[in-house]
Amino acid sequence: MKKFLKVLLLVVVLAFLYFGFTTYPKLDLISGFSAKSVASGHFIDNRSLDLIQKTDNDIDLVDLAKNSIDDSGKYAVSNVYGLKERKAIYREGLGAVLINDDFDVSKPYLLPKRTKLENNLPFPYGNNEPKDTSFSNVDYSKLKKAVDNAFDKNGERAKRTRAVVVLYKDKLIAEKYDTGFNKDSKILGWSMTKSITSSAFGVLAKQGKIDIYKPAPINEWQNDDRKIITINDLLHMNSGLEWEENYSTICDATKMLFQAEDMGKVQLDKPVQFKPNTHWNYSSGTTNLLSLILRRQFKTQQEYLDFWYSAVIDKIGMNSMIVEQDMSGTFVGSSYGWATPRDWSKFGLLYLRKGNWNGEQILDESWVKYTATPTNTSEGKYGAQFWLNAGGKFPDVPRDMFYCSGYQGQMVAIIPSLDMVIVRMGVREGDKSFDFNGFLKEVIASIKK
Repeated sequence: MKKFLKVLLLVVVLAFLYFGFTTYPKLDLISGFSAKSVASGHFIDNRSLDLIQKTDNDIDLVDLAKNSIDDSGKYAVSNVYGLKERKAIYREGLGAVLINDDFDVSKPYLLPKRTKLENNLPFPYGNNEPKDTSFSNVDYSKLKKAVDNAFDKNGERAKRTRAVVVLYKDKLIAEKYDTGFNKDSKILGWSMTKSITSSAFGVLAKQGKIDIYKPAPINEWQNDDRKIITINDLLHMNSGLEWEENYSTICDATKMLFQAEDMGKVQLDKPVQFKPNTHWNYSSGTTNLLSLILRRQFKTQQEYLDFWYSAVIDKIGMNSMIVEQDMSGTFVGSSYGWATPRDWSKFGLLYLRKGNWNGEQILDESWVKYTATPTNTSEGKYGAQFWLNAGGKFPDVPRDMFYCSGYQGQMVAIIPSLDMVIVRMGVREGDKSFDFNGFLKEVIASIKK
């Protein structure tokens, strides 16, 4: 018996050592991810805690978190085995923010001034219901099958698609939602938000207020090698700055999103590793640095808050969208944009129409061409905060497709040669779960040329 107890004690000690070595360092990130996900999903999209835990937070390790919601206080709290408790608070108009113990929850805060699109037009150029439209060259039975195939059947949990929206020649030709979601559901775009950030620079460039080819206006870089890095380099993820983005481990990106007070400063403080425009490296930190640069272009915080919405988001009727902030008040331009699938499709339509929205030129045509032109070190897969198919990532899809892409398989695909925008939102990606090439191929095949 004593021998058995000794063996049992040894097993327990080894288990604790293994946990401490492999998992404990991640607990702060796990509970941080979970608290932020719960607060945003519940207060922005009215999801229940049960739904969030089963469909948003059912990720390896994140599912270890224990979560609670305080509706009256408008916050969520998460911990792992009672350790590393984290809190995320919700503020109407700003969304949720993950906070630390130093954050002053009583401090007054500013809200962006929003303008709702009220032009009495049908979707997509207005917010009224779309008009029934039939195209003779669309095989609707084939299209329906393609869209249906994007969703799980018979209780399966493999593809995990939440929404599909298809626009063709400015008209809605297909739309479907998973159980629990509908046209009014706000869904996190994750890194699709990067394309929103790029658009804000596009408007400033059109207004002649910024030159992206000049060195980035960052005072902290003026006495070292970073002073030659341009906004163009940053938009292309081609700055040469040190950065690690690997969501399977503790890295620069995870520490930024779930620990940093000022997310833009994380990349700002990184040293240079390569000469600019010689080494492509995907970096969410770079996009949040761009958001910080945008913030510094305005004299007041209110002007900065308003600009994102007045210049692009509300301008095209994406009235459901909320871009959340970090603790310092900078928009998390890399990752935290929420909107309905229909509103995400409007953003795609803006780029499909070369920056023109129902007769108003919001972005210069040259800017849209710029965003869809491969940076010379990305092997044809990246432009300016947009992904590209120029390198043939999706072999059965036209090479002129460019797209917004986000974690877990968010996509706004823009295909100029087919006059089409295709939106897919979900919580799975990869050929073994959701085959984007096959999905896009099937949708495209419904259009008779």
